[in-house]
Amino acid sequence: MIRPVTDADAPAIAGIYNYYIEYTPASFEELPLSNEEMAGRIRDITAAYPWFVWEENGEITGYAYAGKFKERSAYRYSVEDSIYLKPNLTGKGIGTALLTALLDVLRKTECHAVISGITLPNDGSVRLHEKFGFNKVAHFKEVGFKLGEWRDVGYWELILSAKD
Repeated sequence: MIRPVTDADAPAIAGIYNYYIEYTPASFEELPLSNEEMAGRIRDITAAYPWFVWEENGEITGYAYAGKFKERSAYRYSVEDSIYLKPNLTGKGIGTALLTALLDVLRKTECHAVISGITLPNDGSVRLHEKFGFNKVAHFKEVGFKLGEWRDVGYWELILSAKD
């Protein structure tokens, strides 16, 4: 079931995200977050943007949110999306459901562009975004160093139709 995030979800979300911080290049953060830090992020982001969780049998197994793309005011109609799932639950439609919910809400706002930065390679995230019509618009080579290797990052963009 998809529902809006609450502060009480912070420990479960931190647990999911910290896996990606510690064991994968998907996030360029390198230090795990405390539950309090994640609760602060949830409060900061949800003050202006949507954030959803996937809950099944009382357990949070994934989440997706939109956030500010860049600080400068001319970027105010663009957002960056983030989607994370428990690693053993990819490929089961949860990411699709979360991204659907996120885009449905964004289409009802003044949002014009949704941007996704993806550490490469990440075939699952690329497929998910392209399934929704995101197009690759940039590829930066070796811009992050994580887990002992230089990492590339690609950017995918979806322009939301003015009639949506």
